Amino acid sequence: MGKIIAIANQKGGVGKTTTSVNLAASLGVLEKKILLIDVDPQANASSGLGIDVDGVEVGSYQVLEHTKSAKEAVIKSNAPNVDIIPAHIDLVAIEIELVDKDEREYMLKEALTAIRNDYDYIIMDCAPSLGLLTLNALTAADSVIIPIQCEYFALEGLGKLLNTIKSVQKIHNEALDIEGLLLTMFDSRLRLSNQVVEEVQKHFSDMVFNTIIQRNVRLSEAPSYGESIINYDVSSRGATNYLSLAKEIIKKNL
Repeated sequence: MGKIIAIANQKGGVGKTTTSVNLAASLGVLEKKILLIDVDPQANASSGLGIDVDGVEVGSYQVLEHTKSAKEAVIKSNAPNVDIIPAHIDLVAIEIELVDKDEREYMLKEALTAIRNDYDYIIMDCAPSLGLLTLNALTAADSVIIPIQCEYFALEGLGKLLNTIKSVQKIHNEALDIEGLLLTMFDSRLRLSNQVVEEVQKHFSDMVFNTIIQRNVRLSEAPSYGESIINYDVSSRGATNYLSLAKEIIKKNL
């Protein structure tokens, strides 16, 4: 049975989409069968793997609405062994449209039941909020990866997210686990970056991934070409970091 991992943090700009796209691509080149689900109306994970988001007719919006099955929404990406359920700006309306529905927090979980056995890992890129979209992702997930930027406000809001996860565990998904905290945008030249790493490792120890994602120009450039860092520059530091993270996750889930 495929493991479903949500990449979540209500703070924007912490590396959620970068992690979703490049972790999916790294697991793919390590010969795992991957489905990436874009659950963010900005649809950056979709465009980051070469999908024309304006042309998306069936995607996560229709899957959440249950007007199309998850299988019908799956398309091939340009990354080896990676399929994707893309997003469209229409997804922004889903919170209003689902508000009156029964079991609205379980729409995504129900939709994924039919296809989870087709993949080794299903990765979900969540929106930068703790709204109904993220709640659906956390309810559907087996575990969650929380990217934390190595900057001043890194830990601000982390407590809130951890409380939300506890709430989801209590009410909707008692099996939800924290896969790990992932330190991103690390710059070894900055004292502040090093302090954030020390603080996070001190407070959360075993919950923190050994892999740290370093600041890397190639990592920033890759999305503008609609490619993962693995396709764009496999010899870059960013590619090395995400391949290391993928290996760490595979080892953890043996």
